[in-house]
Amino acid sequence: MRQSLDAFEDAFHQETEADRLRRERLRKQAVARSRKRYRVQREKRSTLRFATLVLTLIATAIVVTVAMFETLYLVMG
Repeated sequence: MRQSLDAFEDAFHQETEADRLRRERLRKQAVARSRKRYRVQREKRSTLRFATLVLTLIATAIVVTVAMFETLYLVMG
C-alpha cells in the first residue's frame, strides 16, 4: 500500500511539473503570436501612411502645376 502511495505521489509530481512546463510553453507561444501580430499591424499602418504621403505629394504637385499655368494664362492673356 505504501509503495503504491509513493508511486501515486511521484506520478502526481511528474504530472504537475509537466503541466507547469506545458503552461509556460503555451504562454511563450501566445507572447510570440502577439508580437508577430503587432509587427504585421505596424507594417500595414506604415505602408498605408507611406502611400498616403506619396498620394498627397502627387496631388499637391498637380494642384500647384495647374494653378501656376492658370495664373500664367491670366497674366499673359
